[in-house]
Amino acid sequence: MHGTIFTLLKRYVQTQYDHSTWIRLLEASGLTASHFDHKNVYPDEHMYRLVGEAAAMTGLSADELHERFGEYLVPDLMYMYQRLLQPGWTTLDMLEHTENTMHRQVRQEHAENAPPVLNVTRISPDELFIDYVSKRRMGALAVGIVRGVANYYDESDQILVEPTTSENGEHVRIRVRRTRPA
Repeated sequence: MHGTIFTLLKRYVQTQYDHSTWIRLLEASGLTASHFDHKNVYPDEHMYRLVGEAAAMTGLSADELHERFGEYLVPDLMYMYQRLLQPGWTTLDMLEHTENTMHRQVRQEHAENAPPVLNVTRISPDELFIDYVSKRRMGALAVGIVRGVANYYDESDQILVEPTTSENGEHVRIRVRRTRPA
């Protein structure tokens, strides 16, 4: 997993809790702050350990933490890839084009990085399905990111995000639909 994600996880923990919580989380995970640099790629196991320890510390499930972190990530991700976004896009448009814009760019810039494959099927102007495919089993993170994208486009009150399969599988199907016309 790319170091940028760990850097953002650190900031998430520090803003939602405090710096000492981040330090305790690292210690409980057997990691140190020197393990993460935003320019490098790290074993997925580091993320699993951090989220597992965070779940134990907070009493929240790992899926719930992944979702919350996914929502938190979106403004930074949108900023990093703003040059790839089209001005007229809505939440559904953004989701429909993520694989062929942002994920393609990530794969080109960082060959060792492996974002999940997102197979998106647009059912209608107001509905699509996202088939998340990744050995990482972090579909809950994808669900959170989808909710964060709806927040980013000020459409969270119009967008319904429904995982239709378990969020921690290698293949997760997410239904996203607009409940009111744009």
